[in-house]
Amino acid sequence: MADDNIYRNDEKAEMGFLDHLEELRWRIIKALLGVVAGAIVCGIFSDWIMNNILLAPAMSTKPPMVLINLKPYGQIVLYMQVALVGGIILSIPNIFFQIWKFIEPGLLPHERKYAASVTFFTSLCFLTGIAFAYFVMLPTALGFFAEFGTQSISNNIAVDEYFEFILSVIIAAGLVFELPMVSFFLARLGLLTPKFMQKYRKHAIVIILLLAGLLTPSPDVTSQLILAVPLLILYEISIFIAKIAQKKREESLNASI
Repeated sequence: MADDNIYRNDEKAEMGFLDHLEELRWRIIKALLGVVAGAIVCGIFSDWIMNNILLAPAMSTKPPMVLINLKPYGQIVLYMQVALVGGIILSIPNIFFQIWKFIEPGLLPHERKYAASVTFFTSLCFLTGIAFAYFVMLPTALGFFAEFGTQSISNNIAVDEYFEFILSVIIAAGLVFELPMVSFFLARLGLLTPKFMQKYRKHAIVIILLLAGLLTPSPDVTSQLILAVPLLILYEISIFIAKIAQKKREESLNASI
């Protein structure tokens, strides 16, 4: 019976090209359905999201930023974008789960049981990055923009440019915070080792400090450290996770011999 189960798992894993396309199509459809559901929820609460979340960073600066709409249909498009982006963020766990289920047939049987944990931690890393960007990076950057320059020039910001800036910052932070999970997968594939990361730790620190300086418009060292310290912590966490992934990979290789 055990051999039959193994055979069926292997048979399921050996999918043809057309089978892969069909599987990909259904995974994309399921991911899009999650986005649509999230977008509907965000559309219902769009006024609250706009006033209490998106506009809050601009209103908290001193002096508060003045946001203006330059197009007759500008606010309609903006509300549609808010619903769509909010739907994507709400459905992040479902998107990661569908990605995992697509690559699952190519994994070993004992690796497939990690679907729930991988989905959880990948989503957690991304959402933590978004929260960090919203509560730390955006107030720092927008506060500097509001105070910089002469008082003779009013900062009237186009609302679509403001929204584009907010979106780019939170998405970038979400992707950067995926570093531990990326390290895990690369180490499992044998493409990255903790020794390599430890060897080039000094280089990584320099790159992180440069990145913090670029992402922080303020010349204040404190603001730059607010961004650099979490990135350094993420790098150290990634080394630890890479060690775990490498150990599991070695155990899998030894078990297959």
